[in-house]
Amino acid sequence: MPRSVNVVAAKARRKKILKRVKGQFGRRKNVWTVAKNAYEKGQVYAYRDRRNKKRSFRALWIQRINAGVRQYGMSYSVFMGKLHKNHIQLNRKVLADLAMNEPNVFKTIVEAVKN
Repeated sequence: MPRSVNVVAAKARRKKILKRVKGQFGRRKNVWTVAKNAYEKGQVYAYRDRRNKKRSFRALWIQRINAGVRQYGMSYSVFMGKLHKNHIQLNRKVLADLAMNEPNVFKTIVEAVKN
């Protein structure tokens, strides 16, 4: 008796992966084993980089705040310490945005913290 194989499900599974790697270069887009490996590796990178993205943005915000605060003769760490001591609860994302786009508002915050 011949072996029964569910070709329909197997082909659907392969088609799903090949559809997801459609735009890739070379054999990654049309050879099943290469495409499967490329897809799995891409998923690993996507998972990892969703976390790394948060680190990168935090570092960028810190750089922007530091650049904005140094214009007024202060360092980032001193500024953040005084913010905390004065109970001003603005996160780094908002502070970085203010430093870039609203320098007058940022200046008032720095002056309030200095005094």
